[in-house]
Amino acid sequence: MRILGIETSCDETAAAVVEDGTRIRSNIVASQVEIHARYGGIVPEIASRQHLLCVIPILQKALTEAGVDINSLAAIAVTNGPGLAGSLLVGVNLAKSLALAYDLPLIGVNHLEGHIYANWIEEEGKNGLPEFPLLCLIVSGGHTDLVLMEDHGQYRQLGRTRDDAAGEAFDKVARILGLGYPGGPVIERVAKGALSPFRLPRAWLAGNDDFSFSGLKTAVFQMTRDQGITGESATSQMAVEIAAGFQEAVVDVLVTKTVGVARRYSVKQILLAGGVAANDELRQTMIRCSSLPVLIPSPVLCTDNAAMIAACGYFRLKAGKISGWDMDVKPGLKLV
Repeated sequence: MRILGIETSCDETAAAVVEDGTRIRSNIVASQVEIHARYGGIVPEIASRQHLLCVIPILQKALTEAGVDINSLAAIAVTNGPGLAGSLLVGVNLAKSLALAYDLPLIGVNHLEGHIYANWIEEEGKNGLPEFPLLCLIVSGGHTDLVLMEDHGQYRQLGRTRDDAAGEAFDKVARILGLGYPGGPVIERVAKGALSPFRLPRAWLAGNDDFSFSGLKTAVFQMTRDQGITGESATSQMAVEIAAGFQEAVVDVLVTKTVGVARRYSVKQILLAGGVAANDELRQTMIRCSSLPVLIPSPVLCTDNAAMIAACGYFRLKAGKISGWDMDVKPGLKLV
């Protein structure tokens, strides 16, 4: 059963064909990172215009690489939220047009749920599929959530960020240090050169399972001001040590809280999902500190892609969760 996935929630234009929810036949992504880097962040109008330019060529390439015709598909799955309204509209309108023209089921997919289902995609060296109940740590530019998943489509929110998401904090700290955009990859790269990372504060929020990274970001700002670090001195060893200390603090909080919650709820596995899950320090620390199996998609499946949307769409189709023609974009869509 082959599902076409379409993803345009932010600044990646993506299309993919996935078979039986686990096997990738094609997965094509056009990134806008270089375009938005000159502005230091994503410009929504530019993102949606770029989607309009790229989406048809990306769709055609995904179908060609998969060696399939649209008529042989079982359904079309598309991200309808959360995300940027203009960007989401491009993907949703294309998916609706295709589904109507070829008489195929239309499946709206929550972008966060899609990230979770990246863990169902079979990859070389992967040991089996996820087993319920499991704990999902979703870490991205807009979300930091701890979600208990008891079965397909059954979620319970256990914790979330109270302010900045982890990925958002990475971007802001990279901007403070003058390191560039996007912040996650550049801080990870710079931190490898640290000799003695600065010890920065952790917000543990005792008594609950939420996260907070705003105070950590402020601490970095105050430290750079005290040390006289500006964009011109961003490559200094001082900036490197601060970047490494920031990454260390974020990873420490994410791992410690996730492992503690997993133990308390007696889950079978921990799943990482979202763009920040591509961070090698987070991946390795989670595996090292957890006594439970930790499933993590390959880095290319952590960042926004359409294969995860198609995989999720397959399981939604099996459960009979088909969207109507009145499906609309929902920029603030919640998972739970």
